This record gives sequence, C-alpha cells and structure tokens, in this order.
Amino acid sequence: MNFLKKLFSPTILIVSLLLLFYTFYRSEITYSGDKRHYYLTYYTISLLLILFSIMTFFISYKIKEYIIISSISLITSLYLIEGYFTYNAGEKRYERQSGEKWDKRSKFEIYEDSKQIDDQIVVTVRPLRYDVNDNAIFALSGVSNSKTIFCNESGRYSIYQSDRYGFNNPDEEWDSEEIEYLLVGDSSTHGSCVNRPNDIGSVLRTSSNKSVLNLGYRGNGPLTEYATLREYLTSKVKKVLWIYTATDFLDLSAELNDEILMKYFNDKNYTQNLKLKQNLIDSLALNLIEKDSKMEREKKYPLLEFVKIYKIRTKFLSKEQTALTKEFKEVLKLAKDLTRTNNSELYFVYLPIYTRYINKYDYAAYDLIKEIVNELEIPFIDLHEEIFKKEDNPMNLFPLDNGHYNKEGYRKSGETIFNFTKN
Repeated sequence: MNFLKKLFSPTILIVSLLLLFYTFYRSEITYSGDKRHYYLTYYTISLLLILFSIMTFFISYKIKEYIIISSISLITSLYLIEGYFTYNAGEKRYERQSGEKWDKRSKFEIYEDSKQIDDQIVVTVRPLRYDVNDNAIFALSGVSNSKTIFCNESGRYSIYQSDRYGFNNPDEEWDSEEIEYLLVGDSSTHGSCVNRPNDIGSVLRTSSNKSVLNLGYRGNGPLTEYATLREYLTSKVKKVLWIYTATDFLDLSAELNDEILMKYFNDKNYTQNLKLKQNLIDSLALNLIEKDSKMEREKKYPLLEFVKIYKIRTKFLSKEQTALTKEFKEVLKLAKDLTRTNNSELYFVYLPIYTRYINKYDYAAYDLIKEIVNELEIPFIDLHEEIFKKEDNPMNLFPLDNGHYNKEGYRKSGETIFNFTKN
C-alpha cells in the first residue's frame, strides 16, 4: 500500500495530462475544432483531474489510502457496468435471440468483399468539401447511379441504388411532373440502416402513392440541408419536410466554419450549380473511397472501446446541444423564405433519438426548437408526442441501444407525417 501511496499522485497527474492531450488531439487535430462542443465535457473532466492530482501531493498518506481504495472500487464498478452493457449490447442480443451471426465487418471490409462481385459498388460518403486545382467544391451527396453500401444496425448492411444525383431515391422520381414531398435531413432521413422501402421517404411514397424526393444524407446539419434545398429544390415540389434530430446544433457549429456553406448563408443568390457537376462529384467521391481513410476510421476495435468505457459514455455523457439558437433560427428562416418563393409548403419534423429515452435529460433544446419553429409559424410535426411518448417502451422502435430507427420506427414516422400533411 505504501508503494501505491507514493505512486498515486504522479500517476493520476500523468493520466490526467494524457487525457487532456488526447482530448485536444481528437478535438483540434482529428476534427479540426469542428466538434469542440462535444469534447467540452472531456476538457472539463481532464482539467478537474489535473487539479485533483495536484491537490493529492499535499494530503496525508491516510487520506491517500482512502482515495486509492475508493478509486479502485469506482474503476472496478465502471468496468463491471461496461461489461454488462457489452454483454447485453444489441449485437449480442441479436445473436442470442435469432441464432444468426451479426455481420461484424466494417463498411470498408464489406466494400472490399463486395467489389469482388460488383466492381461498381460504392459506400456512402458524407457531404464534404473537396479542393480541386486551387478551387473548392462542397458536395452535398454521394456517388450517382450506383449500388451504395450504407450501414448495419440489424445484423446486415443496408444497400441502396443511388439516383442521378447520388441520393437515396428511385431515379425516375426526378422525372415526375409533380413532387409531393421533398425531404432534407441527416442520417435518419437518409434511411439509416434499412433498405427501401422501409425508410421515411419510401413510406411516404407508398402512403401518398405520389412522387417523393429524399435528399437527406448522413452527416448533414441545418446549413448543409439549406444548401441542399438551394441546389436541388424544383418548382415541381409541393411540400418540403425539414427533418430535425438532436445532433443538428453540433453539426451547425462545424458548418458555420465552412467558407462555402457560409456563402449560402450570406448570399441568397449563391450557387455551386451542383446538378451540372455530378461527374466531378462522382470522381472526387470515388477517389476518397479508394483511399479508404474514412472507412478505416469506422472500423471497430471492441477491446479499445471497452477500455474507453464507450458504452457508458454513450449512454450517460451524450447531451443535446443548445448553443447557436440564433444562427439556427436564421437558417430555418432562410429555408422558409426559399420554399415560399418556390410556392412550396414547409413543415418542420422533430425526430427524437434514442438518448431521449435512456438518459432522461431535461430537454432544453427540444423546448428551444419548438419555440423557434412556432415563432417562424412553420407547422411543427412532433414525432415524440405523436408516436414515441405513446409507446410503453419507445426503445422498441430502435434496433439497438444506440441506433437509428428500426423498420417499425420508420414506418410509424412516415405514416404519421403523411397523416399530418395529407390535407
């Protein structure tokens, strides 16, 4: 014990400094400061640990003994809880209940395997800024007219055939004389991780028996969604669905630092003419896919996740962002003005995510969003109130502990939106 007492203070100091440096590396280097709001919690924890470690140099050995025993007990408890969550994770439950093996391959691995059969297959590439010969382009979609690997939250990867502009639609929807719905949003709107016809856009297509354009894409935030409207909204569209999830504020923080996206924000006449640049977008996205850097980062390392108590952090440290409400309101107002000019009706759809039903936070962002939407006089479709609040167990509409919606969740969402807007 005396040996532990001597090592305790310098060990805690070194660990807390390493945590601070790692947090800085992830926040400022890996993500270039775009996710600083997310890492603020870990900056705070690191600094508090550093302060605590310095204080331990000046306390008695007896107190150190109590702290060591408490620390060991706490760490042991955390890893026991993490082990329980790991054992009861959605993948494990799936295997126990179905008797089938979960496809544990990363997106990159399944891409390489699938290329042996179909060399035209691609993966989703989130909207991204590319530098081209000293110029830049911000692509808002993926590779066009291609079988596209998406994601896996139910044992098998979802795959869809992209349309002429790289979105998740049957291509012929663009040729319709009238478009009943146009959707913008992030991964939940995109259709994670189900196949057509189980995504929201497909459910609306079936319910209305009319044409629907789904322009949602993984990684989108409010400003990217507005840019998507600016580039792809047509006079044929009757109703625009702005589909919001709780990550939008965090995404907006990064978007406001992008030079091209800010041009959409500041200049109502700005356009990249992306419809005319799909060949370039395809080429850039394919090059990125082949480099595989993005997909390599998506590979899972279960042991590392366990050491980092990933599942505990996901369940209890995830929070909705409440900053940037002024900017969000302005973006939404721009979208409203744009749709009004286009003679389209704008609807705001609130999609709750799984953390709402496992963390039980006080949802300040939820109230702020409702207030903003009401002030702008945009019809508010609240799927929390209409669907999830009425469920005995809302998590039954999610495939995993931390997933997007399952088929039933998407079906109820699409049908509820249709019933709200059909008249």
